[in-house]
Amino acid sequence: MANRFVLNETSYHGAGAVKEIATEVKNRGLHKAFICSDPDLIKFNVTKKVTDVLDGAALNYEVYSNIKPNPTIENVQTGVQAYKKSGADYIIAVGGGSSMDTAKAIGIIINNPQHEDVRSLEGAVVTQKPSVPIIAVPTTAGTAAEVTINYVITDVEKNRKFVCVDPHDIPVVAIIDPEMMASMPKGLTASTGMDALTHAIEGYITKGAWELSDMFHLKAIEIIARSLRGAVDNTPEGREGMALGQYVAGMGFSNVGLGIVHSMAHPLGALYDTPHGVANAILLPTVMEYNAPATGDKYKYIAAAMGVKDTENMSQEQYRKAAVDAVKQLSKDVGIPEDLKEIVKEKDVQFLSESAYADACRPGNPRDTSVEEIAALYRSLL
Repeated sequence: MANRFVLNETSYHGAGAVKEIATEVKNRGLHKAFICSDPDLIKFNVTKKVTDVLDGAALNYEVYSNIKPNPTIENVQTGVQAYKKSGADYIIAVGGGSSMDTAKAIGIIINNPQHEDVRSLEGAVVTQKPSVPIIAVPTTAGTAAEVTINYVITDVEKNRKFVCVDPHDIPVVAIIDPEMMASMPKGLTASTGMDALTHAIEGYITKGAWELSDMFHLKAIEIIARSLRGAVDNTPEGREGMALGQYVAGMGFSNVGLGIVHSMAHPLGALYDTPHGVANAILLPTVMEYNAPATGDKYKYIAAAMGVKDTENMSQEQYRKAAVDAVKQLSKDVGIPEDLKEIVKEKDVQFLSESAYADACRPGNPRDTSVEEIAALYRSLL
């Protein structure tokens, strides 16, 4: 069996990288940008850092901001209509996963109008044509949507999120500029950072993992573990480290899949609008404990990447516990809640569990599971 790997055509990294947008637009012969960015980023002049670059280069653009934290089918459909009216020929996605997920769905539908219902994009759909060109500019260090072939949309009518997996949606250019992330508040920095750590750990232990993806994931765990606390304190080194670490994690998991931390987090976002990173961070240690029997010696290397010393002299039980404890400590240090008591209602557990089991991320989990076992995991955190 051949292992496929899909990455951006081009990526720029480092402070000031946002200036390279003008270079790429001119080199590619593009004419007008459709900028997808959420209202808060526009309000606090984060999006302006991108429009200033376009203004300075006399490049045309139009801004679309009907984007929710968990983007909906309606957000996408109104975006498609706005793009058609704009006369744009490419998209710039400025923001976190919400802006980029919305941009990906719009870009795919513009060139594949048979999917205008949006729901038909769920799962591993083979679309006929690539998205319109997307330049992705993340303002959070977590989702890595700028380098992945995935996006997630909320179906409000059915109280569920669905994952779309399509190599045609990957942005052609990724701009990883830590200065674009410097305005993130502590809570958002913490939750998106734990989302990135979840990507790295789940990607490392997923059924689809192999040597090339392992290389990215272990390095991502190492970078995130040493950088997240500093990023929450807004140090330049912490911000720069997280900008890189989350991207490296995305290079891996986009190509091999995730597991039930994500499949359990998605319905929490759909039903309660729980921030995705917070949901992942709360679930991660518990699911790691559950998955441990199906992970061989991988927790030894996770623990070492997290900074645990002397893992080579530990028993399997010891290094598995050490890996979980290191994740718990990092989560605690950056202020993530330890349980779901303030989020989940007991009456919803069965619906959440069925949704999680049906989620596209669940089959990649290293340990085979069931609706009943997922329900037990939710209840253990109540």
